[in-house]
Amino acid sequence: MSNAQPILSKTNSSPWAGRPFHRQYLMRQANNLFDFFQAASLNPKGGFFELSDDGLPLAPDNATRQIHVTTRMVHCFTIGSLIGRPGSDEIVDHGMQYIWNNHRDQRHGGYVWSLDDHGFQDASKQAYGHAFVLLAASSAKLLGHPLADKMMADVTEVIEEHFWDEKAGAVREEFAQDWSPVSDYRGQNSNMHLTEALMAAYEASGKRTYLEKATRIADLIIRRNAVALDYRVAEHFDGRWALDKDYLGSEMFRPSGTTPGHWLEWSRLLFQLFILGHKEHSWMPEAARNLFRQSIALGWDTVHGGFFYTLDWQNQPIMREKLWWPVSEAIGAASFIASHDTDPFFELWYRRLWDYAENHVIDHRRGGWLSELKEDLTPTSRLFVGKPDIYHALQACLIPLYPAHGSLTKGIIEQDHIRPL
Repeated sequence: MSNAQPILSKTNSSPWAGRPFHRQYLMRQANNLFDFFQAASLNPKGGFFELSDDGLPLAPDNATRQIHVTTRMVHCFTIGSLIGRPGSDEIVDHGMQYIWNNHRDQRHGGYVWSLDDHGFQDASKQAYGHAFVLLAASSAKLLGHPLADKMMADVTEVIEEHFWDEKAGAVREEFAQDWSPVSDYRGQNSNMHLTEALMAAYEASGKRTYLEKATRIADLIIRRNAVALDYRVAEHFDGRWALDKDYLGSEMFRPSGTTPGHWLEWSRLLFQLFILGHKEHSWMPEAARNLFRQSIALGWDTVHGGFFYTLDWQNQPIMREKLWWPVSEAIGAASFIASHDTDPFFELWYRRLWDYAENHVIDHRRGGWLSELKEDLTPTSRLFVGKPDIYHALQACLIPLYPAHGSLTKGIIEQDHIRPL
């Protein structure tokens, strides 16, 4: 059933994203996600709980707060505030206070990876985490949050001083708490999310330097590497940005091989960057389309449905688990590209992806989206325990509802005629 082809006849060809029922469906799914995460995630000691499949806090007595979770909650509830979700501003403030007062290293500068009730747990400084601090600050700036400007200025300075490699046009990966080097590893994942954050910072501030950095990262990761690899995104590099096909690291943040979900994420970000850059870089939309097509051709399981988590360089699955975030990113990418491309391929896959999510990924009984399925689509928890965060699924629900002229927050402000505070 998961691999049945949607019907795209003449009478059924108008985009789903323009149909009133589908738009109601999307907003209902978004609201269900807010319902699942809003109250249960709020840790009264600061920061946010990660949740079980039933929506209960994991380790409630001494929860670890990882920086990407804290910052993504700020970003997502900024979206909630912009669309008029009551209670969102309190969540944004709660997260911003915790980032500034707890994740921020007041002695050495920068933002540590994780804390618990007793202090720093992992005090390393990760480019991935700093990308999301920039995203959170840029998002909160749209609401006029009192910490947004100084957090945005602070994290921008940290990225420039410690992470940015001007020669490469990308960021270094990681440092110890005191900024001593940890490794010469270079990764695309942190750079991809920094591209997202840099575009958000550009939209929030109007400073073109953010957009220029995003363009340089895209040029390195996609035009100079992925295009040459037949539109497969390389994940791992050495200190000189030479591809390391044999790299073995964390399967959650640095999985071996290549990850089709990231091809999908890049396909939307590239098209977004093309639009924000006034369509200056003509290679971007074609690369975005090809990344999406390759993710379908090589990453989609034609037997059971869903995207394999990782592939080897012979295009065979390494990890056959199906996670919630690749299909979320695929929905957002299909919607964004379809807004600019009349090829029915993208509309057809938009529908097929929602069929799959509705029938297999959305947890209709308990709320939220199931984070991990086995190859045969039965639930499992090899990589992820519980329901990690709202970020990917929420954007899948809302991106199709708003103009594809930039980020989701930009689309909301543009369509709903929201005036900045």
